Amino acid sequence: MHTTKFVTLSQTEHKHLKIQPSKVEALGAQQTMVPVVINEFKKLCVQYPIVLTKNGDTGQFICVALLGFEKGENLFWQDEQWQGIYTPINISRQPFFIGQESSDAQPLLCIDTNSPCLSENTGEPLFNEQGEATAFLNNIKTLLSQLIAGQTHTQNFIDALIKHSLISPLTLDITLANKQNQKVNGLYSIDEAKLDALSNEALIELKQSGHLHAIYTMMDTLGHIYGLIQRKNERLKKLSD
Repeated sequence: MHTTKFVTLSQTEHKHLKIQPSKVEALGAQQTMVPVVINEFKKLCVQYPIVLTKNGDTGQFICVALLGFEKGENLFWQDEQWQGIYTPINISRQPFFIGQESSDAQPLLCIDTNSPCLSENTGEPLFNEQGEATAFLNNIKTLLSQLIAGQTHTQNFIDALIKHSLISPLTLDITLANKQNQKVNGLYSIDEAKLDALSNEALIELKQSGHLHAIYTMMDTLGHIYGLIQRKNERLKKLSD
């Protein structure tokens, strides 16, 4: 794990910097889960279980895509590459983030200058010879804009779940092909019984806000846990061969 050094991206200071995309995805190689936002759900739901967990610092609920079952395990990282149809924004935006000097200041595009993704020799340039942002950098800006907007929408979604008491613990108790048992705690999902018991008024409120669709999407993605189990079994088989 490298020590991060966040600075504001500067065309003058960083004009020669390049990003190595293969190393961007490698930053998530040991992430068991990754925070996601609600406007990613349509892409995430194809492969990833979307669940809730609690932020280790604040204790607040966050939405995450589940990538593995134990610390340091990402079952989508195989053969030195990300084996997923879609890569979550919080991975693909690396090593960039949005910062602010004060609460009322304009957002600043920042970069981790200690990131192993950076190079001056190979990769995607951030600026062209005229000092203008490249298509690659503009795409990063788009991802960060989606992330910022999505964080607000996602918090509104979580607030709605809390308001209607729709969050319940999700414990995974898995038996793998080698008969190894694996238990995963600290996850949460939708309480189906409480969802079924909601009043028509509450359901209409959730539907009009778009949250009802997100609820059903989350519930449907739990089936992808079986896909993760298959990935885990395949990994264990490779290790034993």
